[in-house]
Amino acid sequence: MKSEIEDLSREIQKMHSHILNIKTEMAKAIIGQKDLIDRLLIGLLANGHVLLEGVPGLAKTATISALAQCIKTKFQRIQFTPDLLPSDLIGNLIYVPKDSSYIVKKGPIFANIVLADEINRAPAKVQSALLEAMQERQVTIGEETFPLPEPFLVLATQNPIEQEGTYALPEAQVDRFMLKVVVVYPNEEEEKKIMHLAARTSQRPPLSPVIEPAIILEMRKLVDKVYLDDQIADYIVRLVFASRQPSRFVPDLDGKIRFGGSPRATIYLNLAAKACAFLNGRAYVTPQDIKTIALDVLRHRIITTFEAEADQITSEHIVRTLLDNVQVP
Repeated sequence: MKSEIEDLSREIQKMHSHILNIKTEMAKAIIGQKDLIDRLLIGLLANGHVLLEGVPGLAKTATISALAQCIKTKFQRIQFTPDLLPSDLIGNLIYVPKDSSYIVKKGPIFANIVLADEINRAPAKVQSALLEAMQERQVTIGEETFPLPEPFLVLATQNPIEQEGTYALPEAQVDRFMLKVVVVYPNEEEEKKIMHLAARTSQRPPLSPVIEPAIILEMRKLVDKVYLDDQIADYIVRLVFASRQPSRFVPDLDGKIRFGGSPRATIYLNLAAKACAFLNGRAYVTPQDIKTIALDVLRHRIITTFEAEADQITSEHIVRTLLDNVQVP
């Protein structure tokens, strides 16, 4: 086992240069936001969709666009609006009077990286069309089913629900995102650098592609091979079960959780932790990898009770409490 991990570690080190190339290229357009960039790369490596939430102006869209420019692949940005239709997203059948037939016109969902901008501004039927494509990785137009290209990754942004003119994503649909990342304001030093970089009237030059899609698929195969010890696996299961049965693990949270993490949370914690280890150049998962990524995997999967809301206890507070109290191997 030790020799296998060492061999895998050497393979990961060879591939790790591609990650560094992406980060270096993105740094030309994005200041700071290290955690956000890491989470996007984890989603890319673990084949999991990512939802970004934050107020306007925090470079959510710019960061996703920068990542897409670094990959030599097809990228589509879809601006979600209240009048968007499912056919605007997935495509439709066009009637040709000349020979009384229909032709398929594919929509913008047929891309390797899809930016669903302000996803919570579109009505539920459009959100459902996108999230179904995310889950099935295929789209049905008329009577024909079309597979979506590989790699296929949806990176969505949304404004906080308190903002006017937004439609909250149902919990069952948000669950299909591997990660939900809350984007925060930059610090003073970063904001000064952002000002110097962006305060100009001319357009900045586009970034250069530094990686091929085939390399991403190769890296995903290595992520699958990252070693996860049984004790770490037990820790993942304990964390998720603690969100469902808090009285067993953290009695203080009893009555505060309406719904805990589903088995999908367990699967995604496993995958995201392996991708986190890969990102750090390791061939094995540590408890710190779980702690690093747990908040982003679980924050949108734990539904609080009315009692918790009255006490101003959020799902983020619950996840942090679980991490502080559940036994670490």
